[in-house]
Amino acid sequence: MNITKELNGTELNISLEGRLDTISAPQLEKELRTLFDETSELSSLTLDFAKLVYVSSAGLRVILMAQKEMNKRGKMTIKNVNEVVMEVFEVTGFSDMLTIE
Repeated sequence: MNITKELNGTELNISLEGRLDTISAPQLEKELRTLFDETSELSSLTLDFAKLVYVSSAGLRVILMAQKEMNKRGKMTIKNVNEVVMEVFEVTGFSDMLTIE
């Protein structure tokens, strides 16, 4: 999975490409935890899933961790979700917990 980060002041945009699964979820979690530790003023996180083709339960766990952290800081938005990933969000109830554009 490829992770592209863009920090603009207090806003962080992360684009994911590939699969967010058991193998790649720890990589994303490490990136997010580092960013959370280093940027205490972070108030907005946008995850762009335009090139994300799959998400597993391990990926959902990382998304939930990020959502919980951003609930303390500001807001998190997920955009460009394809049908496959949206179905996973709907079946698991994540679509009710997340802000999806």
